[in-house]
Amino acid sequence: MRAIAILAAAATLVAHAAIADVKRHELIPEQLRGSWAPSADACKNADKSIIVLAAKAYTSSEATCAVAWVSETAAARGPVYSAHLQCAKPNDSARKTQSDVIFISKGVDQISIGLRFSDLKDYQRCPASEPATTR
Repeated sequence: MRAIAILAAAATLVAHAAIADVKRHELIPEQLRGSWAPSADACKNADKSIIVLAAKAYTSSEATCAVAWVSETAAARGPVYSAHLQCAKPNDSARKTQSDVIFISKGVDQISIGLRFSDLKDYQRCPASEPATTR
């Protein structure tokens, strides 16, 4: 009987740890908003690789997206965000697609962005004074 009680308690603890606490937000978190580029040179040159995050928008050279919602999941090194987006390509405004993009903050001015964890790319925040055509 004692072994069963120990196993039940252990199973409860393991099950609790395996369940991720996911919070759903309407907006992209404020600390992620701004212009992001793979390098400082990309910021200065208004490069096509710049991604702009606003409260309800994700903009890149490939698409302009409206944020439907953002999921926040706790992780060992800080929260992982996944934005569910409704997107239109620049030359095809009639066709809308759905997309999910992952954001992981790596510091105040560093972020990883990608469609999947295997595709995450590092970006740095562009200074507000940098001229970017996609802002």
